[in-house]
Amino acid sequence: MKALPVWIACWLACPLAALQDDARARLIHYLNGIAQTKLDARKTAIAGLRTRADAEGRKTEVRAKILQLIGGLPEDHGPVNVKQFGTLAGDGFRVEKIAYESLPGFWVTANVYVPASGGGAFPAVLLTPGHEATGKVSQYTWGGNLARMGILAMAYDPLGQGERLQYFDLVQLASQIGGATGEHGEANLPMLLIGDQLARYMVNDAMRGVDYLTMRKDVDAARIGAFGCSGGGTATAYFAALDDRVKVAATACYITSFQELLNAPTGNQDAEQSIPHFIEQGLDFGDWVELAAPKPYAIVSTTDDMFPFEGARQTYEGARRIYGLYGAADRIQWITGPAGHGNLAPIGSSILGFLAKYLKGTAAEVTYTPLRPERSADLTCTPTGQVATSLASETVASLNRKRAQGNLPGDRPMATRVDIDGLRTRLRQEIRTLTGAGTGPEIEAPGFHATPEGDGVRPGVLLLGSWPASDFERLAAEGNVVMAVDPRPSPPGTESVKSPYLGIFNLLSLRAFLVGKTLLGIRVDDTLRAADWLRARKDVDRSRITVYGNGPYGMVALHAAVLDDRIGRVVLQNTLADYRMVIEQPMHRNISEVLIPGVLRHYDTGDLLLAVYPREVTVIHPRDAQGTEITPDEFRKRIAFVMETDRVLGLPNRIRVL
Repeated sequence: MKALPVWIACWLACPLAALQDDARARLIHYLNGIAQTKLDARKTAIAGLRTRADAEGRKTEVRAKILQLIGGLPEDHGPVNVKQFGTLAGDGFRVEKIAYESLPGFWVTANVYVPASGGGAFPAVLLTPGHEATGKVSQYTWGGNLARMGILAMAYDPLGQGERLQYFDLVQLASQIGGATGEHGEANLPMLLIGDQLARYMVNDAMRGVDYLTMRKDVDAARIGAFGCSGGGTATAYFAALDDRVKVAATACYITSFQELLNAPTGNQDAEQSIPHFIEQGLDFGDWVELAAPKPYAIVSTTDDMFPFEGARQTYEGARRIYGLYGAADRIQWITGPAGHGNLAPIGSSILGFLAKYLKGTAAEVTYTPLRPERSADLTCTPTGQVATSLASETVASLNRKRAQGNLPGDRPMATRVDIDGLRTRLRQEIRTLTGAGTGPEIEAPGFHATPEGDGVRPGVLLLGSWPASDFERLAAEGNVVMAVDPRPSPPGTESVKSPYLGIFNLLSLRAFLVGKTLLGIRVDDTLRAADWLRARKDVDRSRITVYGNGPYGMVALHAAVLDDRIGRVVLQNTLADYRMVIEQPMHRNISEVLIPGVLRHYDTGDLLLAVYPREVTVIHPRDAQGTEITPDEFRKRIAFVMETDRVLGLPNRIRVL
């Protein structure tokens, strides 16, 4: 007896060349194929727009879709609470150091660059930094140049940057998570569980910044612009598309096309840049620009950017046609420059000239001048350098916990088998909808199997993930037909790891979310096909199949068992106890593999455990959201309504916790 290799045909054989690549590359190829189909359909829809009325109709539809996808926007738009922290003198301007409330208790630090000369109401520009850890400090050159031109500018700290670290370590005086993109990714995870997205709060921060600017007597509310690069370009593209008070926008080193980005070596990037279902809903980068039409808009690109230059060209040309429907083709401009991501100095004068033209009505030549503060620390606003310690600021995690209250599924025991049957029927539909399971092409996944010597019909055991051959042989020696399958994506690839907390599957999960898929759903499909393979064997007792999931595969096994009642028993080991823990705990580890956008609007682990009734479930070493083991008693408390249902229905020991 020995472990033997086998290929499980999960849906449809891929081309041979694809099969020769690693499993992760084949999965990316599959996801990109879904994306391309949706993007092609979008091109057809855009080509059908012939009039301004057509364009306006699409804008209404797209804006509604985007707001739904990010969870809507907060409705608090009253007067902005502001704290002043002094001023700093500059050459031709002064810098006011302030903090304003984006939401009650949620503070945003900012530097306001006020022209030293001129009077009356100035035009204003909201400056959003890229993903630099320094946040607003990186905008000193832009703020100073704009103020010297007679344009008031405000640079603010995006959440997770500068003075707004969401995971501030009081001992290390730094982020516990890592860089800005790590902070963004970690903050985004619990939001996704309730159907929200980090962009919800980032757009609101910018909009409340505009609220503050319009309150100032030295700002002309009819002449407000926005500019940002990289992550700042993302935020600028988003809120300029959604806020009509922004009259002029320039987005740098962000606008491209998904057709080019998803096929580039870097692929999709930060959390707020990967809105679940965005591509699935027929949207692309061009929609951010076209939503802004006909306001003056500059797409700023560098030739060797990680956001592909060719994609920017495609989006510019498509948007220019839409602008033409408004008779405003001259208001959209593509400003290009050499070198890599964020290298704007060579085209700084062109960017400033564009903003001056449409905010001041001047066509005079403008010169970009690099500026540097005497001491960067002088631009810090709060006494401690962090809103967490100076202002006891709320965080995205704390806001999300409050927002989740009352929106989570109820934990109520069930009284009859009919109730459970109804739950199972509902969950099967919701699992397919939320995870994308059961809606993809066939693909092949590698596996191994071991069979006991001798004749006869045996129980079947399906192991999910990588297992040593000794385990197969031990289980086979105990009289089982054993199979192990490594559901996609495995092995891990070389994608950028934004934070050790986010893990190696973070970007791949975001890629799947864009097209309405999840890693969990993909793995569920592989698991069900592997179970089919076991059931098809003549030496397997079809009524005695156990699926064993370790770590993230435990959640896969449980979902698969709900969808397929031919799975007779489930064993979960070292698996997340429930999704609520991700909301309850401020920090998490390696949640991307099991995350399902919107899941907590519909169900949690306890509901899945009920839905597999009367089949046995064994839970070994359950874990919290940080991967720390919790006690059996704590787990039982979290599923008390499930245990009570089992007691009422006569199977009090159906779920074993070891």
